[in-house]
Amino acid sequence: MQKIDLTKSRSIKDFKVGDEIRVSDNMQKGYKYILQEKVGKNFHEDFTPELSPAQMLKYGVFEGKYLNDCYKEFPREWFEGAIKKLSPAKPDISKNRFKIKSRQSLKVWKRKGWILPEDPDVRGWFQWYCRYYIGRRDEVLDSRQIKRWRAFNRHKAQVLKNCEKKDLKCRPKQRQALLQWAYNPFI
Repeated sequence: MQKIDLTKSRSIKDFKVGDEIRVSDNMQKGYKYILQEKVGKNFHEDFTPELSPAQMLKYGVFEGKYLNDCYKEFPREWFEGAIKKLSPAKPDISKNRFKIKSRQSLKVWKRKGWILPEDPDVRGWFQWYCRYYIGRRDEVLDSRQIKRWRAFNRHKAQVLKNCEKKDLKCRPKQRQALLQWAYNPFI
């Protein structure tokens, strides 16, 4: 079982423009990138996420399993606020905010071309978003992922169209998916 030792991760205030981030986790070693923007600032005008990665993790996403071995790459505060929603041993649906499975495997993502062999974000959209949020920029990656994020807005439209306002029991799978794409699922 992967132990989450937050004493080995940095505080959010320690992430600065120009820092080089070196990645070494269970899925990726040797990748590095430079932070080009301040944490949570200067997003592309077409990208207006409603939730931060810290909020998403705190609410409960990806069955508690998504970034458990990446705590050295990202701010410790993200994990401190989500510690009860993490599941180091195995995926656990009860860790999701809506207590429902709402994801496909990485194998499916790769087969559908949502994760390309050359992608540095080997875990997909949320890993891209976390790296973007802390300040990494890559014009090609960012353009593709922002387009995917904008296309996901159709799910928010379906919840708004088919559910009474704030009826969280209506369309829980779609709401969990919205949460996992940084949209507010509590509409």
